[in-house]
Amino acid sequence: MRSLRLLVVAAVGSTVLGTMSPGFAAEGVNAPSPTLEERVKELNQKVLDLEKRRQEDDAKAKDAPMVGAGEDGFFLRSASGDFQLKLRGYVQTDGRFFLEDDRKPAIDQFLLRRVRPIVEGTMYRYFDFRIMPDFGGGKVELQDAYLDIRYWSQAKLRAGKFKGPVGLERLQSGTDLLFVERALPTNLVPNRELGFQLHGDLLGGALSYAVGVFNGVADGASSDGDSGDDKEFEGRLFAHPFRNSAITPLQGLGLGVAGSYGTTDGTLPGYKSPGQNTFFSYKTGSTASGIHYRIAPQGYYYQGPFGIFGEYVVSSQDVRNGAEGKELHNTSWQVAASYVVTGDKASYKGVVPKQKFDPRNGAWGALEIAARYAELSVDRDAFPIFADPASAARKARAWGVGTNWYLNKSVKIVLNYEQTAFDGGAAGGADREDERVVLSRLQVAY
Repeated sequence: MRSLRLLVVAAVGSTVLGTMSPGFAAEGVNAPSPTLEERVKELNQKVLDLEKRRQEDDAKAKDAPMVGAGEDGFFLRSASGDFQLKLRGYVQTDGRFFLEDDRKPAIDQFLLRRVRPIVEGTMYRYFDFRIMPDFGGGKVELQDAYLDIRYWSQAKLRAGKFKGPVGLERLQSGTDLLFVERALPTNLVPNRELGFQLHGDLLGGALSYAVGVFNGVADGASSDGDSGDDKEFEGRLFAHPFRNSAITPLQGLGLGVAGSYGTTDGTLPGYKSPGQNTFFSYKTGSTASGIHYRIAPQGYYYQGPFGIFGEYVVSSQDVRNGAEGKELHNTSWQVAASYVVTGDKASYKGVVPKQKFDPRNGAWGALEIAARYAELSVDRDAFPIFADPASAARKARAWGVGTNWYLNKSVKIVLNYEQTAFDGGAAGGADREDERVVLSRLQVAY
């Protein structure tokens, strides 16, 4: 600005001197011309006024809120970033088509599996909130509604309704799932519940933890309240032992263990197959009545386009039917592997294609193939007092293969084949008919 001022002054000075030439004087002027010093002062003041106006405009722009849209949704943000509002969400349109279901026909259908608008925000820098309802299946259900206080990354406090910190696949977002439906172990872990949780990251992100107290829910269930005074304690410890090391091939290794402990009374859950058909349920009159705990070792490994993860869950529950009582131990496990054939990077949080779908320019997104195997076993002591072997299967073994086509960060197409075999669950204690199902999904997330 100082250089600009000098150039203006020099130019004006030349002009003024020019007007003082004899040729100009000869023409004659009725009014006296300003002196050189007066012209310089006048122009200097104009430069100062322009500079002041520019500074005021810069200050206004600096304090003005930012409004924008992109791959991560729509946002409104204060200039300081202390206040933010984000509008996000996703829609999943699924197809389910059952094959060879003669003995126990299932409905082939298209459905809106999840329709979830998401409102997230930040207040006064350290306070985050999230509200996520779900309109899938023509029903309205509140999935998430919580507040995070994150003054320290090592110790953040969450309060409200959210996912319990137990199941590995359950903790994945519905948009990042490797298959259309979660595997059998998710039947044994809590879904969403109300409570308080302390969580954080330590050692530069190499170790994360979560510990909380909740109302408590049955296996695979969600709840918006509580039916008793007893509460459930849940926790998870997960480590990336080589994340900050120079051993690059092991940086994607994660290992952890989670669990819960509490006292539960009331309704007992049913367990669902990958095709979302209930293959096990307790008898009428059987209720949860006493100690309920879960143990869930878990882990994953990702290296370039390859990924593998697995988990094992034990759910122990005291049950009662009339005068009969028993402690039942139900177990489940799974292992799933994937490979991105286009060379894009695999991760626990899904795949972001390096090239967005644009056939005119030879770009097709990312293509991933996947396979998994899972089992769920019900305690034999559940039969026949607490469950009917003629209608409830005592074991399920499921395997599946699939492909995921990531057109871009927002659009994903999934196609799976899942087959599940059962022990028991049919009349006379015979085996329930195998479930063979083709599952498809078109997902749009913003």
